[in-house]
Amino acid sequence: MLTIRNLKKSHGGNTLFENASMQVNYGERVALIGPNGAGKSTIFSIILKKQEPDSGTVERDEWTMVGFLPQEAEALGNETVLDIATGRAGEVPALEKRLHELEKAGIVDSAEYLEAHAKHEALTNTKVDAKAKKMLVGLGYRDGDFERPAKEMSGGWVMRAHLARLLVMEPDLLMLDEPTNHLDLLSLLWLQNYLKTYSGAVLLISHDREFMDEIVETVFEINEKKLLEWKGNYTAYLEQREAAYEQQNAAYKNQQKEIASLREFYDRFRQVASKASQAMSKLKQIERMDIIEKPTAPKKPFRFIIPQPVRSGARVVSLENIHMAYGDHVVYRGLTLDVERGERTVLVGPNGSGKSTLMKIMAGVLEFQKGERKLGLNTKIGYFSQHRSATLDAEKSVLQEVMDAAGTLSENEARGILGSFLFRKDDIYKKTAVLSGGEKTRLNLIKFLVDPPNLLLMDEPTTHLDIHTVESLILALEHYEGTLVFISHDVHFIRKLATKVIHVNNGTVLPYSGGYEYFLEKTGSLGNERAALTSE
Repeated sequence: MLTIRNLKKSHGGNTLFENASMQVNYGERVALIGPNGAGKSTIFSIILKKQEPDSGTVERDEWTMVGFLPQEAEALGNETVLDIATGRAGEVPALEKRLHELEKAGIVDSAEYLEAHAKHEALTNTKVDAKAKKMLVGLGYRDGDFERPAKEMSGGWVMRAHLARLLVMEPDLLMLDEPTNHLDLLSLLWLQNYLKTYSGAVLLISHDREFMDEIVETVFEINEKKLLEWKGNYTAYLEQREAAYEQQNAAYKNQQKEIASLREFYDRFRQVASKASQAMSKLKQIERMDIIEKPTAPKKPFRFIIPQPVRSGARVVSLENIHMAYGDHVVYRGLTLDVERGERTVLVGPNGSGKSTLMKIMAGVLEFQKGERKLGLNTKIGYFSQHRSATLDAEKSVLQEVMDAAGTLSENEARGILGSFLFRKDDIYKKTAVLSGGEKTRLNLIKFLVDPPNLLLMDEPTTHLDIHTVESLILALEHYEGTLVFISHDVHFIRKLATKVIHVNNGTVLPYSGGYEYFLEKTGSLGNERAALTSE
């Protein structure tokens, strides 16, 4: 289906990768991984013919339909959610225009014409609306959202509509760049289950290790300008990579010992007449060797000790008889909930059930109509919202934000922590106003970790983070002695941290005093997470 041979690409004199080869077969599920800036999105752009490689080739079967989901997309006009999901907004008119141009030029047997025709046919058949609505519901939309103007919705919801459109088309090769970034847990699980039985091939870039474990069967890693192939899912890749490193490192050390021994013999006897020829043979033996390069150790998550917060009272925050409504839409009626010191609680439930609203009430940033919110003794709250930029000073540099967050931190310590969260060299002098979404997420995380509150409320903290940064965050939070309440769509993150689950649904909150597996077991849905999360 797709074959990449000996690809090379450089940017500004910096080689991203060279001699890169990859093959994706029909029905195969493949992950492309590597650190930020390694060239993952560049490979996608070359496959999509948006960039040209310096050398090498990309070959695609001429009848292959390709669908691509970028990381970001916005509504452009007054199109509805359903208009996007069916392609009526933008894609169908563009396809019709291109097909007309190719027909006028007499180019009707080209790969481009065949692909455009197949896409147009998929988006204009009589069942397209019903199919689009099915995909939209799976991705978290309600029936009443279908005719809403997309511009009224966040960028994340617009992305879901574009993803629905791709699934409606059912391309032979589905290319997804960080598809889970804008999904909640329920829609992520739906997509995960859908892709398991998807008839086409899937090539994805993702930071969600559990998502990759459930879906992919081959991993291609960009590492030190090389593209390496590993069979199996992400966990299998980690195991194989560690074993390969140990094997190559042992071979490297053994060869270095042999070289040292041969060179020692040469240096010792090269001027001894009776041994000179033998000494020279040792030197030639070294020259004939295939020298084994010293392997680079696999990157490990960064570990640092976060300062422990002031101890709070046994009850950290209490909500009593809370009534909360947005206009006529009642979210909570008579809600009562206690959060105890030391709990690490994840809020789960369907989209729109009130998880973020509950967290805002706890944080004290949302006014409710009735009831009482009580903070416990010495409770200090830190609220990590989905709107990262609101907590940053646009005029401050990255380094200034961190230094000001923890007055006892030295500049070298701040630089070390920033470097571990991928702020390198001149990055630390950037104004926060120009940071990307991922950079703002990382900077806010650092601010919380260097001066942690004793009640940490986190709404989707892993969005836009790469795998190594997520692992570093997990390690830091595992040693955090305060109280944690969080919402996340990252199942690996949930499994690692949650000691308690609160199921939020239809205005009710039901606590389960155990981890995520315990919650699934108690709801009778260990093999069916979707059922557990939607059950009433």
